[in-house]
Amino acid sequence: MSNRYRTAALRAATGATVVTLAVLLTACGGDGGSKDEGKEPEKAGSASSAPTGQETRKGETGPTVPDTSTTLATINGSTGFQILIHTAVRDQGGFLTVTGSVKNTSPKMLIAPPQWSGQEVNVKQTGPSFAGITLLDKTEKKRYYVLRDTDGYPLTTTGVTTVKPGETISMFAQFPAPPANTTQVDIQIPQMPVATIEIS
Repeated sequence: MSNRYRTAALRAATGATVVTLAVLLTACGGDGGSKDEGKEPEKAGSASSAPTGQETRKGETGPTVPDTSTTLATINGSTGFQILIHTAVRDQGGFLTVTGSVKNTSPKMLIAPPQWSGQEVNVKQTGPSFAGITLLDKTEKKRYYVLRDTDGYPLTTTGVTTVKPGETISMFAQFPAPPANTTQVDIQIPQMPVATIEIS
């Protein structure tokens, strides 16, 4: 056998031996410790793990956690409800997301007004929600309603039926974004006074 063929044969044999050893080591190793070992499990209901439109159907407070360090408007209702609007932020996809907090300032349990859910038939299937909130752009003379997904569910917090005394519940609602030259809108929540908020 020539040196060239002998060298090729040795290389092939060596390669086969390395592959065989790798397979044997893998088989003998078993689990040997998962890559996720030692890592903390993801927290259920975190904003990063909750797809928009799914969590709200389960009656959660929505995937958006408001930045409570800012307050654009404080809206006080006659029954004891107080709604703080924290942010109104434009998204890259042409949406405007409003976040806030609903607080019961009275000494008794309050029932969320059915008007908050809106009167449209296609959103009543969702149950209690904030689909009745609208934004009014006085500059463009346009009114904006809470967006719906492909199944007709409103892109807002759902499942809020009662609020205990002193309890605060986070909320959000997503709307089509007004034109870029619109910097302020009036937020209109049924059964609550109108307030003007800044868009960022």
